[in-house]
Amino acid sequence: MSDSAQSKIEPDDNCADLISEAITDQEGIIQVSLHPQDGRLEIDYDPTQISEPVVERVAQQVSPILQERWQTCTMRLGRQGGRACESCAIGLERQLHQLPGVRRATASFMGGTLAVTYNNQLISPDEISLHVQNLGVAVAPSAAEVAPTAPAPQPPATGLKHAWHWLMDGRLEAIFTVITLITMVGGLIAERQEAAVTATVLFVIAYIAGGTFGLQGGIESLRNRTIDVDLLMVLAAVGAALVGQPFEGAMLLFLFSLSNVLQDFAMDRTRNAIKALMELRPAQATVRRGDNVYQLPIEKVVVSDRILVKPGERIALDGVVVDGRSAIDQSSITGESMPVGKEVGDAVFAGTINKNGSLEIRVTKLAKDSTLAKLIQMVEEAQSEKAETQRFIDTAEQYYAIGVIVLTALVAVVPMLFLQEAFSEAFYRAMTVMVAASPCAIVISTPATVLSAIGNGARRGILFKGGVYVENAATIKVVAFDKTGTLTQGDPQVTDVVALDGQTSEDELLALAAAVEAKSEHPLAQATVKAAQKRNLSWTEATDFQATTGQGVRATVAGRHFWIGNGRFFQKFNPVGLDKAEAELDRLQKAGKTSVLMAEVDEAAGTAVLLGILAYADVIRPDAPDVVRALHANGVQHVVMLTGDNDAVAQQIAQQVGVDAYFADLLPEDKVTAVKKVREQYGPVAMVGDGVNDAPALATADIGIAMGAAGTDVALETADIVLMSDDLHNIPYTIGLSRKTRQTLLQNLGFAIFMILLMLGTIFFSGLALPAAVVGHEGGTVLVSLNGLRMLGYKPK
Repeated sequence: MSDSAQSKIEPDDNCADLISEAITDQEGIIQVSLHPQDGRLEIDYDPTQISEPVVERVAQQVSPILQERWQTCTMRLGRQGGRACESCAIGLERQLHQLPGVRRATASFMGGTLAVTYNNQLISPDEISLHVQNLGVAVAPSAAEVAPTAPAPQPPATGLKHAWHWLMDGRLEAIFTVITLITMVGGLIAERQEAAVTATVLFVIAYIAGGTFGLQGGIESLRNRTIDVDLLMVLAAVGAALVGQPFEGAMLLFLFSLSNVLQDFAMDRTRNAIKALMELRPAQATVRRGDNVYQLPIEKVVVSDRILVKPGERIALDGVVVDGRSAIDQSSITGESMPVGKEVGDAVFAGTINKNGSLEIRVTKLAKDSTLAKLIQMVEEAQSEKAETQRFIDTAEQYYAIGVIVLTALVAVVPMLFLQEAFSEAFYRAMTVMVAASPCAIVISTPATVLSAIGNGARRGILFKGGVYVENAATIKVVAFDKTGTLTQGDPQVTDVVALDGQTSEDELLALAAAVEAKSEHPLAQATVKAAQKRNLSWTEATDFQATTGQGVRATVAGRHFWIGNGRFFQKFNPVGLDKAEAELDRLQKAGKTSVLMAEVDEAAGTAVLLGILAYADVIRPDAPDVVRALHANGVQHVVMLTGDNDAVAQQIAQQVGVDAYFADLLPEDKVTAVKKVREQYGPVAMVGDGVNDAPALATADIGIAMGAAGTDVALETADIVLMSDDLHNIPYTIGLSRKTRQTLLQNLGFAIFMILLMLGTIFFSGLALPAAVVGHEGGTVLVSLNGLRMLGYKPK
């Protein structure tokens, strides 16, 4: 049982996440919903665990969050700590949380991004960036920011050590790995030939080349009060040398370095989504100002400037076509495979390609505010937002690493003290245990997989707001569709043209109706004109057009007076043919269609002859039934439709689409209730809508999915997953990708844990040698990275 309390608020961006984080840990609070449209905060609570006065006090406590001005900025992070030092990222988040004005910070050194939600009245992004640099972390502006060049994160100016750090980053590690291999093999050959001095020199070089990066990463991690895998590997290698096994130690460092290089390559592939989006943005635009034409950097172009785009060029900024006609390849933004026709009045997006016609475009957004810039920022934020599994592993890693050190010490000390085993033998076994038990494969298993899935989605125009939504979308049991604009076309279309007088044909009736309604902006009138155009009909221009709100329109065509409207429009006439018309109207209404009458009227005589009926409906998308079947095939148990239409219309659409259930006559707040109801009955719910009038339901659902969100700021802010195009097939694709990602995560974690247990068991019962443990450890790490990387190439069956 639960009750609900509501408060009036003034919401701002990021409020929903901040409020949820602030109060959902309170015992008795079940769920928090923010409704931006009408400024309400809704708290669902269990009255048996918490009283209403306490809930009211909780709501008052979060009121400062609602009143402050919160914004989110993203930055690119350089490398920090050793391999996969996401525990270092947790330390950075903790440091940033202590800054005045910072509400939330999420960082990932694997993803290479930092996202900070801050109060712009108390702190600025430049101040945040300076603080990050003072912590010794290299940082650069978001790739979404427009600049003549896009610099990589630069080392903070705090000393030569950081310059050395950045000198060694990248290819130098690969070069050092090759040096380690050569000197390791040379040392082994020299050792076999009893050239002790040469062997020692070569092994020292191998240790320096193979251990420099690991030692530096381990020291940086220690400065962040974390124990990194790199440090464990270096200690194990040194330990091997101490017991007279320098080759095994060099081999450990070589394979560890090689694994690092391969891992960096794999993780870099997952970041290619941002690089690809950055490459879409032209550096300059051809701008017309008055009679002059200039080539200007896009950051110098202002709103209302006119830009000229030739065939084959990329559009530099968001805008509206003011002259010309062309087909635009929008695949880079929306994922649509076919070019989309654009003419005067149509919106276009930065980064898309003009295919075959010259266009003049009026700029509507600055380069930093374009849809492309927002996509880049969203992908960066997503790479900083870790999946729940990854956050758990990052937190547990430190305790595990301490456990490995303790186990290593026990394996070394206990046999010497109680079993009188030789130091060299016990210490060698302990170093082997340290290598085998180190959690490299466990740590890398989640980010490699999740970041690959985010990159895959971004290429298709599917934007996950973070790894947590990739993971959670795999648990969805119910998909709820807001009917209009998702399962249906979203615009009324003429479905029936019924001639009543026996003399006028359907085409003649439709042409006359188009002539009358061509001067109206009503959606039904526009649908009439489109239907006539689709049939290639022509008509005479109407005169004396008049509209009566809520009833209909009338006009004169070729000297004849025609009226089109509902029954109330003709009440004073008692029209000829009314009985036949009423029978047709009843039939069409039962079919869930909206109908209007058309008559020729003689006002002077007070007579009207009904010529026919036009029926309209918001028709379903042709692919909607296939998408519902695909959702069921992807493990979704229940598909429901939510609509504000009456029950008759809803039933017709539901039957055509094939959903399992529908809810009709819903207001926006009723959709929230419907989402809660199906969640209680079936489990986690994904809500699909346009992100505007269904924003409360999107916020209430476990996963909110906004369709066709390119250029729609509200949808980009509201949803957890944003589909940039109107392609319904992206919904089962999203569910399928998430389920495959979750399956791969379980595979990786299971394999990593199995390998650790297998190697430890073999060490204690069969005396597994250090080289074999090194191969198993590093091989497992590379395998889980490559397995996770497969998500970049995921395709549905």
